[in-house]
Amino acid sequence: MKKLEIGIIGGAGYTAGELIRLLINHPKTNLNFIYSTSNAGNKIHKIHQDLIGSTDLEFTSSINSEVDVLFLCLGHGNSTAFLEKNSFSDHTKIIDLSNDFRLVADKNFEGKEFVYGLPELNKDAIKQANYIANPGCFATAIQLALLPLAKAEVLQNDIHINAVTGATGAGTSLSKTTHFTWRDNNFSHYKAFTHQHLGEINQTVNQLQSGFNSDINFMPNRGNFSRGIFATLYTKFEGTLEDAKQLYKAYYKDAIFTIISDEDIHLKQAVNTNKCILHLHKHEDKLLVTSIIDNLLKGASGQAIQNMNLMHGFIETEGLQLKANYF
Repeated sequence: MKKLEIGIIGGAGYTAGELIRLLINHPKTNLNFIYSTSNAGNKIHKIHQDLIGSTDLEFTSSINSEVDVLFLCLGHGNSTAFLEKNSFSDHTKIIDLSNDFRLVADKNFEGKEFVYGLPELNKDAIKQANYIANPGCFATAIQLALLPLAKAEVLQNDIHINAVTGATGAGTSLSKTTHFTWRDNNFSHYKAFTHQHLGEINQTVNQLQSGFNSDINFMPNRGNFSRGIFATLYTKFEGTLEDAKQLYKAYYKDAIFTIISDEDIHLKQAVNTNKCILHLHKHEDKLLVTSIIDNLLKGASGQAIQNMNLMHGFIETEGLQLKANYF
């Protein structure tokens, strides 16, 4: 079988580095080009130093418009600008990892209709899609914690969310809050109640439970670790813990990467994998859901590969059978 020819736009960031790592080892893909004007001519492993010995590819300032799959790893707002200036073949499928096309209001662009790429929500649509809007990292962890409740239409009260992300969630550009001396032995929140991922979270909840009109209160936090998201959320739930477990296990019975754990969970179980691991706990009339993912994999590049697999009829786990960095 002929391998898919792959192009990556914006190849120097953390997300692109993980995408390159996965695609190099994917049995059905060939990296055709990795576009980065600021790094053109440099070896990939000069920027993504973990790839030394894995590839001799170089960054390029040239684009092959005939590739089978194009991944956009650009800053938010830049995917739209890039596609306005560059055309690709009608057979080129595009997976965008920014937030440019995630909302229904933004999904149509120059004749292209982007499908929201959360496989546990839209698997059938993804299989038929040519253009995918990959979900945000916080949005992935939080939505996977909420989908079964929304599907059962039992979300009747406000939802309270506290989630912590690793430093890689901020990207490679340095700022006051990404320097080691600031981040190390430190903890802080940011964009309290206003984080941009709330748009897609609310959109998904209302897709499954159209009458939902309570508040989703989201407190994002910066952790002093490199990668991963640890999210907890709670809301009122009238059923028992066993009722909740049955809801979740039924909803995710065919979701290969979403696992319900009967034991307490911790971040190392998910880091370096494409898994989302969930744990449920009932306290009086409240249901607590804990959700853990790797922000760069299930929250970005791993989920993008998962979407690519679905779009091309590959086994969903192809190239994604990764072991957690447990020790």
